[in-house]
Amino acid sequence: MSKIVIAIGGNALGNSPTEQLEIVKKTAKSLVDFIVQGNDIVIVHGNGPQVGMINSAFDIANKNETKSPILDFPECGSMSQGYIGYHLQQAIDNELKQRNINKPTVALVTQTLVDKNDAAFLKPTKPIGSFLSETEAKKLAKENDWNIVEDAGRGWRRVIASPKPIDIIEKDAILQLVNNSFIVIAGGGGGIPVYLKDDKLVGIAAVIDKDFAAAKIAEIIDAESLIILTAIDKVMINYKKENQQALDQITLAQAQEYIDQNQFAPGSMLPKVQAVMSFVKKTNGKPAYIGSLEQADKVLQNLSGTKFVK
Repeated sequence: MSKIVIAIGGNALGNSPTEQLEIVKKTAKSLVDFIVQGNDIVIVHGNGPQVGMINSAFDIANKNETKSPILDFPECGSMSQGYIGYHLQQAIDNELKQRNINKPTVALVTQTLVDKNDAAFLKPTKPIGSFLSETEAKKLAKENDWNIVEDAGRGWRRVIASPKPIDIIEKDAILQLVNNSFIVIAGGGGGIPVYLKDDKLVGIAAVIDKDFAAAKIAEIIDAESLIILTAIDKVMINYKKENQQALDQITLAQAQEYIDQNQFAPGSMLPKVQAVMSFVKKTNGKPAYIGSLEQADKVLQNLSGTKFVK
C-alpha cells in the first residue's frame, strides 16, 4: 500500500453545515477511490469559511450577550477541526460501507508548531471566512480592525497571519495510525497553531496554510506523493487572460520561474505551488500534484491535474 496525503480546501466543503453535509458525500466518493486504487491516505482539510463562521458567531454572541466570551482563533480552529472532521469521517465511513470495504477512519485534533517570531505575524496574508463584496468587506474591516484583501478576482476576504509549520505535535499518532491502515483526517485548517513557551505548548492566534501543513505531514510520514485538490483541473499560467495555459507537468525550476513572474496569486494558488515544491524538494523528487476534487481519481493516473517533478 502506498501512503499519500490529500489536501482539500475549506471552500470546497460549502459555507453552512447543511451544504457541507451534502458536499462531503461527493468528496468521500473521491477519497475512497484512492483507497480502492491501493493507497493508505491522510486527509488534510482547509477551514477558511468554517472557522470564519465560528469566529463570527462568537463575536456576535459577545456583542449581544455580555456573558458570552470572545473566542480566540486557536479555539475556533479546534472547533472547526471537530465540525469538519465529523462530517468527513461520517461520509467516508458511509461510503466505505456502501462499497463493502472494512477500513477504520479517525479524525485527529492536531496542533502545529510555529515560531512566535515568524515574520508572517507582521504581514497577515491568509484569507479566512466567506467571500465578501468590497463595500461589505471594508465596512467590517473598519468595525473589527481587520486586514482585508481582494482574493484572485473572486471577492474580498479577511486575512490573518499565516506562519510556516515547523512540526506536527501529533506526528507519532498520525504515523502509527496510517501505518496500521487507518484513514486519518489530520491537520485540519493547517492544524491549531501553537508555540513553545518555557517548554510548554501555548496556542497563538493565526491560521496555518493547510497546504504547507499537508506537505509537512507528507514529509513526516514518508508519503509516496502529495495531492492538493482545489477548484480547477490544472495549474494555470496567465490565469484568466487570452493566453491562459494549463500545465500538465512542470519541474521545480519551471515552477520557480513562474513564481518569479508572479503567475500565481498570493493566498490562493501560490501557497499550493510552494507547498508541493517543498514536498518534492525535501523528499528528493517524490511527485506531487495539484488537481480538482471532481477529477481526483484521475490525478495519480496522470489523466488530470498538474504533476510536479524534480
